[in-house]
Amino acid sequence: MTDPGPRQTYEFEIKFDVDGDTPFPDWSRVDAIADVQLLEVRDLDAVYFDTPDLDLGQAGHALRRRVGGPDAGWHIKGPLIGGARRELQWPLDHDETIPDAVVAAASEVADPAMLAPIARIRNTRVAFQVRDTEDRVLAEFVDDHVIATDLRSGVERTWREWEYELGPVFPQDVVRMVDQVKEAVSAAGGREAASASKLARALGA
Repeated sequence: MTDPGPRQTYEFEIKFDVDGDTPFPDWSRVDAIADVQLLEVRDLDAVYFDTPDLDLGQAGHALRRRVGGPDAGWHIKGPLIGGARRELQWPLDHDETIPDAVVAAASEVADPAMLAPIARIRNTRVAFQVRDTEDRVLAEFVDDHVIATDLRSGVERTWREWEYELGPVFPQDVVRMVDQVKEAVSAAGGREAASASKLARALGA
């Protein structure tokens, strides 16, 4: 059987920093949103890999092995282009060694012989499904409680953040929706994320 290769997706998400006691946004401020429903709680545990010089990160890529959640597996995220990131995903196996197919993909950016664990990120994620007036999925909103360890230094960091990831259906005026989401989050006490990613924050960036 021919290897179908990795599953490929594109993600467009907005990230926000919030305090431990920040209340959820008032979604009635967003015209496109009709309902927000609790989906599930996910316990996620990911180990990230890179070279000592962080060649993957310098090129805007991230390689991880994540357990838990609906997309558990090996992931390579690409750089942010046009507001979205391409993600390649391979299934998990019982071996924690980086699979050959993942190594081959990473080798386009970094020397695979130099790849080693650089961070572990554990995350209790409360996921919500955001729907419009026609009961279509507009987005997934997640409330993340993160414990991250920089495996190079042993430094542990904890924080809470929100992500609003656009779903398969875009409202007619998606720019208006995004602007209103940002306004609703700001009104609740949230703020634009200081770090571009959880990995960057785990590493102190």
